[in-house]
Amino acid sequence: ANWDALNNSPDKPLNNRALTGLYPPGSTFKPYMALAALELGTRTPSQTIFDPGYFVFGNNRFRDATAGGHGVVDMYKSIVVSCDTYYYMLANDLGIDNIARFIGQFGFGARTGIDVEGEFVGVLPSPEWKVKRFKNPAQQRWFPGETISVGIGQGYNSYTPLQLAHAVATLANDGVMFRPHLVDYIENPITGERTHVEPEASKTIALKARNLEIVKHAMVGVNKEGTGRGAFAGAGYVSAGKTGTAQVVALSKNEKYSEATVLEHLRDHALFIAFAPAENPRIALAVLVENAGFGARAAAPIARKVLDYYLLGKRVDQPTQPPQPRKRADKPAEPAPLLGEPTDEPAPPAPAPVEDEAND
Repeated sequence: ANWDALNNSPDKPLNNRALTGLYPPGSTFKPYMALAALELGTRTPSQTIFDPGYFVFGNNRFRDATAGGHGVVDMYKSIVVSCDTYYYMLANDLGIDNIARFIGQFGFGARTGIDVEGEFVGVLPSPEWKVKRFKNPAQQRWFPGETISVGIGQGYNSYTPLQLAHAVATLANDGVMFRPHLVDYIENPITGERTHVEPEASKTIALKARNLEIVKHAMVGVNKEGTGRGAFAGAGYVSAGKTGTAQVVALSKNEKYSEATVLEHLRDHALFIAFAPAENPRIALAVLVENAGFGARAAAPIARKVLDYYLLGKRVDQPTQPPQPRKRADKPAEPAPLLGEPTDEPAPPAPAPVEDEAND
């Protein structure tokens, strides 16, 4: 491809999406929500809710990805099957201030400090952020329904893939956060002397060991018997993970999402976070596949290949055909928003839609 084609492509192949792409985390947000509930005493592991397939808040019905619901759900099951209703209720009980304070500890909405220029901050939603973001006083008010969407990684949530990987690495490290590096060592061109860049903890989040164990155990369950089981069947190691599917376009109240009828660049994003081996982690990662649909179907299999190579040395042949350009309409539907577009002041996602949230 020539320079003009690359530079003018609507797919923006020259953008460093790992550092500047901003996306809703979808259900990969749920382990942190569960940990917040445990640390703040809002839930116990055995406490259950009944999920009929929706959560009613005011005049709005927040739908679960599974139409008929998941029935009786405790914390373990909420992560393993990715129950939206559990986290709608939890977000309402925690409140946006508690969510923002706790989740922010994992680096969401902050630069990781990686030794590469141009990293974006992202958006960790809070009432204070909304006041700063919008000039119109009518838009500055935080509505309780917006908190519900935040609870499943939608709404105004907007992070880089690097932030997702950084956060799950911190979780795997029991709350010890490291500044990420791409540089292994610096070599003096005259003497040949090498100065290695050593990992250095930037902070430690105070977390109860039992609470970490509960959340990690559930993430292991995701790959053993939950939404990640298909991708990790027969793996020669025990891994912990969480699938996610994030909406790109807002739907109207009674509209149902259909991948077959939506232009590719408006389809849901597929996400997956993981670390392995679960008991003694050596690698943590985040996978995001733009407009690919379910995280379990598109992102988790990629994570499996990466982990297989890193832990077992298994190589996977790469496709020989380049990807084809995506089909786009002359005048596409209004997105909610196109979060892959890196800007220093990203237009925040429309808070929604409250009646129809993304699934895994």
